[in-house]
Amino acid sequence: MRHRLTGTYRKLYRHFGPQGWWPASTPFEVMVGAILTQNTSWQNVERAIAHLKKARSLSLKAMMRLSEKKLARLIRPAGYYNIKARRLKNFLRFIQVRFGGSLQRMGRVETKRLRRELLGVNGIGPETADSILLYAFSRPVFVVDAYTRRWTARHGLAAPDALYEDLQKMFMEGLPADTALFNEYHALIVRLGKDYCRKTQEKCAACPIHDEKC
Repeated sequence: MRHRLTGTYRKLYRHFGPQGWWPASTPFEVMVGAILTQNTSWQNVERAIAHLKKARSLSLKAMMRLSEKKLARLIRPAGYYNIKARRLKNFLRFIQVRFGGSLQRMGRVETKRLRRELLGVNGIGPETADSILLYAFSRPVFVVDAYTRRWTARHGLAAPDALYEDLQKMFMEGLPADTALFNEYHALIVRLGKDYCRKTQEKCAACPIHDEKC
């Protein structure tokens, strides 16, 4: 499995090049983006982030001061804006209560413990928690998303209904525990899913890993 996973990574990297993911100016922006990107495209998230920046509300203190209703209006482009505003508020309260509003203190917590605590926040699931750990705190945690699930199922690496934890374990046991590698690999899988391994109208013949089992 290690050989298969590393071989695929090399092919994807040669084809697409570095992806420069996650596109954010601060760790807090990563966290907000990880929640906003649930069930929507990144293009919509970028629009919502731009609204927050324009309103000078893309910081922990500034966002805490916003009412949930005002926050929902600002993040409207991301879709499900009332739900996501509530989830963001839950997350902000978690940081405030658990860490006194300090991202530095939050970042000093051991990875497994912090992951458990993140998963205890209403509205944060495994993918969102792991995105925060990997991209905001540079922890070697592999993020599994719909693109990962689609590619691994189509190429016989995992069952279509494989559990999130099992898919994550496959990558984390099959690859070196390297934050930069996990970061780039996940970004390349997203790119693969968007350009070739689509849900419909897939482009298998042109895919950079078309020679692998599919």
